Amino acid sequence: MRFDVDEDFLLVQRMRRGDERAFESFVTKYYPAILKYCQIQIRDYGYAEDMTQETFTRFFQNFRQYKHYGKVANYLYAVASNICRDYHRKKKELLLEKLPEILDEKENGMDEIIVISEALDSLSDELKEVAVMFFIEERRQKDIAAILGISISLVKYRIRRVREILSVYFKEGDA
Repeated sequence: MRFDVDEDFLLVQRMRRGDERAFESFVTKYYPAILKYCQIQIRDYGYAEDMTQETFTRFFQNFRQYKHYGKVANYLYAVASNICRDYHRKKKELLLEKLPEILDEKENGMDEIIVISEALDSLSDELKEVAVMFFIEERRQKDIAAILGISISLVKYRIRRVREILSVYFKEGDA
């Protein structure tokens, strides 16, 4: 009989013992995904880096209280989500000075990035948050529910609303 060991659990245990390489491995493993998430939410690479660093700072500040119940990624996304939400509360209008560097910025792909950015901007914060996690980050509905602290049925509702709104948005754009 073979038991799968949760790699994150082992990594967290090594970090608790003060293993510096474990800390480096942890940041190396999760930093790119959290940065990408923050870029999509914040729309400014510099601020997204700040939000990502703040995510890891908060995680490590509260590391001793952290309880490993499942995926550490979900916990990091929840922290990042709260930080981004705080940013948006303080800064009501989105900064569109720089587009997120999600896709390779080829000239013919830039129009697509602009259209997607405008479509996301048309959504409320709650819907945009779910849309980014589901459609761009390709997170599972149950993970989104865990990250946001909401029910799966609410996640499903929000995904359905996003599809409805964006289908109207893109139909108007084609007219």
